[in-house]
Amino acid sequence: MAPTGPLGEFEVVILMAVLHLGQAGGDAFGSAIRDEIERRSGRRVPRGSIYVTLDRLEEKGLLVSKLGDTTAGRGGRPKRIFRVTPGGKKAVKHSVAVVTRMHAGLEPILGDR
Repeated sequence: MAPTGPLGEFEVVILMAVLHLGQAGGDAFGSAIRDEIERRSGRRVPRGSIYVTLDRLEEKGLLVSKLGDTTAGRGGRPKRIFRVTPGGKKAVKHSVAVVTRMHAGLEPILGDR
């Protein structure tokens, strides 16, 4: 596992999408992850950026993947299914905690209640 530094926003979003899909009992594969991000954030995500980020997170040891079953709709190719590792969960928790601490006290400036 390569050492991990601070995560970028998109890396955290990808990890959270994988966690959401797993919690819902679904498989976290590329297009499902993209759909989850777009549904929850309203943000359009280029397909290539999903796969590049998934590969990077796997290299960092924050995700693992396995090949699923082959399907005719995919030309006989298997889906690559991802899950977050314990280190990935820890990294998400840390990133969210940092943003929460940074946000504290800014509510009047940002117009939050």
